[in-house]
Amino acid sequence: MFKLIDLVIDIYIIIVIIRVVLSWIPHNPHNSYIKLIHQITEPPLVWIRQWMPDLGGLDISPMILILGLMIAERIVFSILL
Repeated sequence: MFKLIDLVIDIYIIIVIIRVVLSWIPHNPHNSYIKLIHQITEPPLVWIRQWMPDLGGLDISPMILILGLMIAERIVFSILL
């Protein structure tokens, strides 16, 4: 059970990192894989952006999401162990 939770969180973090990298390079936004990555990552990123002040074009919401996932993972494991 612990390994499954760890695996799911790690895969989601990798997907968020892929999204960040895709934002830096030209890509086809109509590609089905890219659409899937955006659909998976956009809801929590939108929620984070609603609570963050505007930083003048700098979007740190993926970093906050990854940090939050890592903290949540540690909390869950400390409770379950």
